[in-house]
Amino acid sequence: MKIKLTPVKGFTLKAVAEWAQNNLMPDSYVYTDGLACFGAVTAVGCHHHVVVAGGRKPAELPDFLWVNTILGNLKTTLGGAHHAFNFSKYASRYLSAFAYRFNRRFRLDTLPITLITDSAGSSPHPAKLLRSAELSC
Repeated sequence: MKIKLTPVKGFTLKAVAEWAQNNLMPDSYVYTDGLACFGAVTAVGCHHHVVVAGGRKPAELPDFLWVNTILGNLKTTLGGAHHAFNFSKYASRYLSAFAYRFNRRFRLDTLPITLITDSAGSSPHPAKLLRSAELSC
C-alpha cells in the first residue's frame, strides 16, 4: 500500500481542513505548535493537541522524543555516508536502506532473516542496472 501525502496549500483554516480531509483518518491524534489554522483538523474528527516549545530544547519536549530520535538517526546516517562516499551519487540508496531499517525497528530480532528473505525473493539485477547511479552523475 502506497501512501501519498499532498502538501498543505497554505496556513489557513480552509487549506488545513482540506488537507486533513484528504490525508488524515478520523480519530487521529495531531500534535502541532499551536498555530491557529491547525485547529481545523478537528473538523474532520481528529484530536488536536497543542505543544508550545516556548524556547525549550527538543530534548525537553517528551511529546516529540521519537521525532527527534528519527531525525537524529537520519542525520547521522546521511552525514556518515556523505563523508565516506559520493553522497549525491548514492543518496537514494542510503535513504532506501534507512527506510528499510526504520520500517522494521520494532522487530530487530527478525531483521537479518527478513533481509535474507527479501533479497532471495527479489529478481536478479544486472550490473548495468546496479551501476546506473554512477552513470547518471
